[in-house]
Amino acid sequence: MESHCLVQRWRRYVSVFLLLSTTMNTSSAVTHYSIPEEMEEGSVVANLATDLGLDVKTLNRRKMRLDVVANKKYLEVNKDTGELYILQKMDREHLCSSKTNCFLKLDATIENPLRMFNIELEIMDINDNSPYFRRDEMHLDISESTAIGERLSLNNAVDLDVGTNSVKTYHLRESHHFNIEIQAGRDGSKFADLILKKALDREKQEVHNLILTAVDGGVPSRTGTANIIVRVLDTNDNAPQFDKESYTINVMENFPIGSLVVTLNATDLDEGTNSEIIYSYSLYTSEKTQATFSLNSNNGEITVKEMINYEDFRIYDMEVIATDKGTNSLSGQCKITILVTDMNDNHPEISIKSYQSPIKEDIAVDTVIAVVSVSDKDSGENGIVDIHIADELPFALRESSDNYYELVVSEPLDREKVPEYDITFTVTDRGSPPLSDNETMTLELLDVNDNVPLFPQSFYTIPVMENNAPGALLSSLTAFDPDLHENQYLVYFIIEKEIVNTSISMLFSINPENGNLYALKTFDYEIEKEFLFHIEARDSGVPPLSSNVTVHIIIVDQNDNTPVIVSPWRVHGSLVEEKIPRSTDKGSLVSKVIAIDTDSVQNSRITYQFLQVTDATLFSLDQYNGDIRTMRMFSYRDPRHQRLVVIAKDNGEPALSATVTIKLSTVETAVKAYSDMTEVPLGYDIFSDLNLYLVIGLGSVSFLLLITILVTCVLKCQKPMPSKAAPPSRNSVISERNSTIADSTLVSNDAYWYSLFLAETRKGKLVVRQPVPKAGSRYIVSSLPRSTGLTETSDSAASTLQVRRTSTSE
Repeated sequence: MESHCLVQRWRRYVSVFLLLSTTMNTSSAVTHYSIPEEMEEGSVVANLATDLGLDVKTLNRRKMRLDVVANKKYLEVNKDTGELYILQKMDREHLCSSKTNCFLKLDATIENPLRMFNIELEIMDINDNSPYFRRDEMHLDISESTAIGERLSLNNAVDLDVGTNSVKTYHLRESHHFNIEIQAGRDGSKFADLILKKALDREKQEVHNLILTAVDGGVPSRTGTANIIVRVLDTNDNAPQFDKESYTINVMENFPIGSLVVTLNATDLDEGTNSEIIYSYSLYTSEKTQATFSLNSNNGEITVKEMINYEDFRIYDMEVIATDKGTNSLSGQCKITILVTDMNDNHPEISIKSYQSPIKEDIAVDTVIAVVSVSDKDSGENGIVDIHIADELPFALRESSDNYYELVVSEPLDREKVPEYDITFTVTDRGSPPLSDNETMTLELLDVNDNVPLFPQSFYTIPVMENNAPGALLSSLTAFDPDLHENQYLVYFIIEKEIVNTSISMLFSINPENGNLYALKTFDYEIEKEFLFHIEARDSGVPPLSSNVTVHIIIVDQNDNTPVIVSPWRVHGSLVEEKIPRSTDKGSLVSKVIAIDTDSVQNSRITYQFLQVTDATLFSLDQYNGDIRTMRMFSYRDPRHQRLVVIAKDNGEPALSATVTIKLSTVETAVKAYSDMTEVPLGYDIFSDLNLYLVIGLGSVSFLLLITILVTCVLKCQKPMPSKAAPPSRNSVISERNSTIADSTLVSNDAYWYSLFLAETRKGKLVVRQPVPKAGSRYIVSSLPRSTGLTETSDSAASTLQVRRTSTSE
């Protein structure tokens, strides 16, 4: 693009010259200037207007200008002064490369009239570039056998400057083995050759590091350096040498085959294949020695090849040669003397002459079970043998005669702890070092029946819910016998005993093979609360051994009994008729409902509620003790008859209940209602019919009570004593029925029961209340007379509720 513009420009100039050649004068003279390179910008070269003979005042008007060289304008004319000055620094090496002379040609043009002037600017070189080597590091290889005076060519240095500023000479840093010789080329360039001035020895110095410096002729001079690394190549000029010329080695006889005797080491100062060494026996080494000892040709290791016997050879002599692998191989040799040392090389021996196995585990202490003998072919201390077994074994060795020993039982044996013993006899001689040997004998123990069966527990407590299904699995009682075979086969059975005239085998059954315990009947908590018996496990050994375990069956209560209302007595169904005076005060006790539940704990907790009441504002019912009291006094508007339906409900799940209907009739009489006093006198004449009936009733009740107590004592005396295996529970509920005497006994532990004695007559009632007894007391409530139950009695018969208090110890 630039060349095309230049061509177009020159064509234009030529056209203008041809058109105006007749009207204007042109100058063909060349104005020459010389300047050094790298002049500062703004430096004045010369006054171009003066040199060209131009009027300075007309330069602006005539539009004087200079050509652009290679798209860069290095010079410019000051149109005010006519001076030619540096517009941009000029680098001669950049503009003229390697040319010796550097000229910059440009034209100056002015108009009105148009004239052109040729200007030639010579750019003079200055020493602004240092010499340098194309490679900063030169590698040379030279054999250590190279003759003195050998010449090696080196790379020359380059300097971009020309003339005297180019490379003038070279210098080599002081070296004992090398110097340089400077040569000149046809183009005037200088180069150096490396000359060997002293013989080389690679073994002394393998690498020589030299520094070559190039110096130019400028003022001041500039330099450039390069590293010369001369690597000396090896020649096979050194023979292998052993560390020592002779070796004396002591070796014990019977030294293991393959064991290392000695490692020979020969070194060669050369390198490469010239330093690789091969070891070999010389011709002076006997065949016996070569057969006994092996020489590794690569590493010089001498190892035992055959068994060394002191009695055969005591000294072995050998000579070993080390040869390198150079072209002209060199070698060195050394002598080795091997001295054989006598040693304790015969092991003691042990022989088991006789032994019995297996043996019974109950074998007597001090019984001989084996006889062993020991021997050693050596003599002296090397032939004396000691024998022993492990200290933790229950056996001992006893010497019977020379070199004969008996193995006896030293402690009682137990097969269950250790079923068999591995007895190792160890024999050791007294040589140095001592030799030993061992022999192992396995002794098996036979089982005897010496272990009783063992239950995991000594006492089992098994809860059983009442109303269980007959045949239900209660628990599995399994014993363990560490003996073997028939001695560990167990049979389970229940130790026979009677509980309340019933054999325990009628109540429970056990599987003789696996110890599963089953119930044979359905249990009722209100009748039987617990059972205590023993189960025995017996092995099949001879004689058999056995052990037993105590089993405590606890019957767990279910809410399966409905509360029974024992007060007030119900005649002709569930309706009870009571009479109270209309003048009864507020808060007076008019009646009391007492119910009992033969269940236990929560199942026997009774609460009372009105199911129906004629007037809810007249009476209140205590939900815990069943007291019915007046909430206010009677008024004339209140009906004469009041109907109260009371429900007694237990606390079981689901809850069971009983009801009683009380018909209260108000009368105009002086008899007071129930009160809170312990004794309340009657408000009628002592000689009234009511008093007479009361005396008759009390006499009848007392008579019947006396008969009941006598009959009960007789029955108690006839009962068998309770089994020690099954003590009665403190919460037991005992129910006994007799076909001759209708006697029902009910027991309860509830803390809120009241003891009440109630005698019922046709004309009046006598009520005796006692405070609530302390917790932990038991109450036996007996009902008389003989009848079908508590809910039905004859109209003429007097009913008696008796409460006896007994204490129970925790």
